[in-house]
Amino acid sequence: MPSLDCIIGLPGVELENAISLESIEVYATTSLRPPCIHCGGAKTRIKSSFTRRLNHTRQGNRLMVLFIRSRKFLCLLCKKYFNLRIPGVLPRKRSTESFRQEVYEKHHGGISQQFLSRTHGIGAATVERWYQDFTLYRVKELQGRPAPRVLGIDEHFFTRKDGFATTFCDLTKHKIYDVILGRSEKSLEKPLALVSEKSRTRLAVIDLSENYRQIIKKHFPNALIVADRFHVIRLINHHFLKAWQLMDSTGRKNRGLLSLMRRHERNLKTDQRSKLQSYLANYPTLLELYDIKQRLCILLGINTKKKFLLRVMIREFLSIINQLKETGMDSIRTLGETLDKWKEEIARMIRFSNSNGITEGFHTKMEMISRRAFGFRNFENYRRRVLAHCGWDGVFAIRN
Repeated sequence: MPSLDCIIGLPGVELENAISLESIEVYATTSLRPPCIHCGGAKTRIKSSFTRRLNHTRQGNRLMVLFIRSRKFLCLLCKKYFNLRIPGVLPRKRSTESFRQEVYEKHHGGISQQFLSRTHGIGAATVERWYQDFTLYRVKELQGRPAPRVLGIDEHFFTRKDGFATTFCDLTKHKIYDVILGRSEKSLEKPLALVSEKSRTRLAVIDLSENYRQIIKKHFPNALIVADRFHVIRLINHHFLKAWQLMDSTGRKNRGLLSLMRRHERNLKTDQRSKLQSYLANYPTLLELYDIKQRLCILLGINTKKKFLLRVMIREFLSIINQLKETGMDSIRTLGETLDKWKEEIARMIRFSNSNGITEGFHTKMEMISRRAFGFRNFENYRRRVLAHCGWDGVFAIRN
């Protein structure tokens, strides 16, 4: 008698008959004789038998329904009754785990609850309940993960009521490690205290946030802090444009000049470069600041591990910082003081190529998740959904 293990994935179940109607009805039996689920005793006696109806995976366009003749046992040691537990079917469930996982994966892939309720013969609320069950199961598995070796930390907006949330990203595996509501040290204190093996984190990438810097020093003592290159370049451009606004407010409003000022000089065409140089010739101080900005952006865009180049570049970087701090303009002097305050973290950008670009990409995906759900009121539901889509590969092992 052939086994159904290779067909439906339920070991120990033997085929008796199959009828093809609107749905495929499969009649099977099992000869398993398990130990007692209460005391583990091997001495059991068959008390009675009953038929268990289970929804199973679809074959073509028709649903497969299993009618498995199961047994009820009496333990001769502890004198307690128990029903046979079939591998691949959870207790008190009317569907196999293969069927439930199939519904979960289709809904996870974007198929609506209403469509799945028509094709699989279940209610839309059942689809949602199964999806939440599998997501919660996976999130519980992820709780014991060790801290990532390369960690990216950034904030993103959640709701007007709850404010911002902090994203912790594993930059090595390109996965979301966790999402925590809030961005203050007080709100992150308890969740970070539960993270295991924090000493294995070697690198942490952040924007120029003093709060995140203090959190990393406290909770990840072995991590080197690296400033995010995008935020540093944006800060430089912001202060340069403020200085330009003070020098020439009319030219600052010219969208063509604004586009040329923001670009790297190496990306300008010949006619664009000549146009920009003719404008800057009328403002010698602005021309000097523009040259400093270009030198600084080129310097911070280089990534190298050669020690002799690192020494030269760091000396150049410190020289530019002193030059900025000695200027008479408040915005440029503030820029120099900020760069001096973060000089160690910014200098590590030259040594390490890691950035929070992966984290920012996940923020775009998380925003689409929120839009698709028409917003989230409960942060825990939002966190589970984010981890389901961004925190793991989506592959489950069948639960027994």
